[in-house]
Amino acid sequence: MTHISQGEERVLLESEDDFGVIRVLELGDYRFLEFGDGVEQSCVYMPDPSWLEYDYTRAMLLGGLCHPHPETALFLGLGGGSLLRACLKFLPIQDAEVIELRSEVVRIAQDYLDLQEEDERVTLRLGDARALVSSVEQADLIFMDLYTDKGPAALHLAWSFLEQCQSKLQVGGWLIINQWSTTNGQPLGAALLRGLFHRHYWELPVAEGNVILFIPADLDQALDQAHLKQSLERLAPNLGYALEPLLKNIRPAT
Repeated sequence: MTHISQGEERVLLESEDDFGVIRVLELGDYRFLEFGDGVEQSCVYMPDPSWLEYDYTRAMLLGGLCHPHPETALFLGLGGGSLLRACLKFLPIQDAEVIELRSEVVRIAQDYLDLQEEDERVTLRLGDARALVSSVEQADLIFMDLYTDKGPAALHLAWSFLEQCQSKLQVGGWLIINQWSTTNGQPLGAALLRGLFHRHYWELPVAEGNVILFIPADLDQALDQAHLKQSLERLAPNLGYALEPLLKNIRPAT
């Protein structure tokens, strides 16, 4: 289900910081965050900013359901904040920390994309995730979505950083990564990922061409498909979109 309709797109904001151009465009009830030369980063449905329009964000929410009762979460990259808001709405998260490199992205999310500043569950930290991740608390869930106008940030292929992220998971925790896919449908850096995580993770390819990775805290931890199905059935009446088709596409690391 989608709310996007045809109409005239208009530019609400064009700004620039040390990392490049940022735009906010509006089409009907939707606002889009773009980096650089028209590279879309986020889509926010303004009547309900927790709505997830695209399969890759829905797949990341699905990854959050791998944990039976997540109370803490770390978000590496804010974007428009839709995934953050969806997780706070549909998961029992009480403490969410967000690391965002660009202060202008935070300002725009608050001023133009209805990101609420007063949510006591959320702590926003500005800076480079590589430098800051060592100081964060252990989390039940870590969501990694670090993109520029050129594609995924270098940290998506940085062995030591990915290893450090996994080490920041609580027992039973999950690292969920929005990874680019290659022309053969494999996640970018597949050989590195297989070596680092000992092929013990799961992949979910999505329509936008990305592959979402579900990586457990340790090798003794498995993906409980039955639990995922039950969680989806419980959420289905409130979501407004179906996650079951995504569930069927989850595959072990290849």
